[in-house]
Amino acid sequence: MTAQTAFTLVNPQTKALAFKIYAFEDDSYFDKLNNFNYYSILLITKGSGDIRVESSAYNFDGNCLISFSVYQPFMLKATGEFKGVLINFHPDFFCIHKHQPEIACNGVLFNNIYESPVTELQEQEMQALLTIVDGLKLEMQNAALAQYELLVSYLKIFLINASRIKLNQADAIEFKVDTEPFIIKTLKDNIEEHYKTKHSPGHYADMLNISTRALNRISKSHFNKTLTNLIAERIVIEAKRELYLTSKSIKAIAYELGFNDEFYFSRFFKSNAAVSPQLYRETVGFAKAEI
Repeated sequence: MTAQTAFTLVNPQTKALAFKIYAFEDDSYFDKLNNFNYYSILLITKGSGDIRVESSAYNFDGNCLISFSVYQPFMLKATGEFKGVLINFHPDFFCIHKHQPEIACNGVLFNNIYESPVTELQEQEMQALLTIVDGLKLEMQNAALAQYELLVSYLKIFLINASRIKLNQADAIEFKVDTEPFIIKTLKDNIEEHYKTKHSPGHYADMLNISTRALNRISKSHFNKTLTNLIAERIVIEAKRELYLTSKSIKAIAYELGFNDEFYFSRFFKSNAAVSPQLYRETVGFAKAEI
């Protein structure tokens, strides 16, 4: 008798996936473009290969954690043996925006446009995360009182531990070597300050007194993304947050993000998120901060 490899919880109101744990033993689930309306976390326990996330490509090898946001297109191709665990959760099951003060995983594990989605894990770090996954699996099989509350508690613990690992690695790297020279840090600061009003790479090149071509080369080398992609991803992250948390009209959100034409904004959003703003709201959520 083979052990169950998938544990799924469905939202009784929407009939859509709320939470899922899936043990995989090959890359067949990931070898075509995925674009899910829920968060995805891969714990890879064995294998190496390549992963494509939106417009960027990354490598992975051995124990690692890879995180994807809602409607973030990705595809993975493994080399040889490939094993691990996939965790999916819908924003209605657990909202990283509303729980940011407690969990602080937004901008670390998810919606981090400046770093790779791949976090390398030491063996003890992997075992600690797998122990939490075992707790989640056990609770998924126990449809008892307060099951939802316990699952969310386990998920919070998992996200906190994973965020700590990634932040500790970033701190260690910055301690050893200056990984962010002035021009890179200033570019990041400028994008965070001006992405709602300045959408052109030329704007940021002018601020840094550098040619657009040179700045784009630096962006591609350091962030593995063109400057255009970097700016677009930052705009889309904010658009998704507004679409999910507020009841603002799509036209109002477009205007706040520097688009005078609602239909141009919708085309821009769809080209970057692979879904329209309206479909995003219908499948992810609407005005959740106002409920």
